[in-house]
Amino acid sequence: MSRTRDDNQPPIRCAWARSALMIRYHDEEWGFPVHDDRTLFEFLILEGAQAGLSWETILNKRENYRTAFDNFDAKRVAAYDRRKLAQLLKNPGIVRNRLKIASAVRNAKALLQVQKEYGSFDRYVWQFVNGTPRINSWKPRQLLPARTVESDALSKALKKHGFNFVGSTICYAFMQAVGMVNDHAVTCFRYAARAPSNP
Repeated sequence: MSRTRDDNQPPIRCAWARSALMIRYHDEEWGFPVHDDRTLFEFLILEGAQAGLSWETILNKRENYRTAFDNFDAKRVAAYDRRKLAQLLKNPGIVRNRLKIASAVRNAKALLQVQKEYGSFDRYVWQFVNGTPRINSWKPRQLLPARTVESDALSKALKKHGFNFVGSTICYAFMQAVGMVNDHAVTCFRYAARAPSNP
């Protein structure tokens, strides 16, 4: 039985969810298990784009990314040519980093190959947590790890398949985002909701 709470009191969240945008992302997406290849591809590209920047910056540009990258349709992105890449470099709505933009195309091609070999990108990445979210038990404001043994393994494997901008730190952020890892604080109202007994 859940504890009763004064409806006038805001729910307890992870400490990093402060702005309206980050709160919405925290409440509606972060840590929710994702098994759709298109969405997994989106998060992989956005996490790579975030390197060196804040995640809030990327969330602010997310709709622009969806428009610029054909809603993260891997087949379309894999077919981008030099003209399309030049066009993207002029797009102020995304991070105009030549290496990151080229990486999206390279990763789309790699993802298509993984789909051919394993049936889906979902099946491939989730094997690194044996198909089940890892449930951690962090206290409020406890410093979360930047990488783990699992993210190291995922990073190494993705690189072998031709992906780039998939270092272990980026991979761990990806794993948190798509629910392969539940890193909500134990006091967060979303922690129990993500546990296997509460799908």
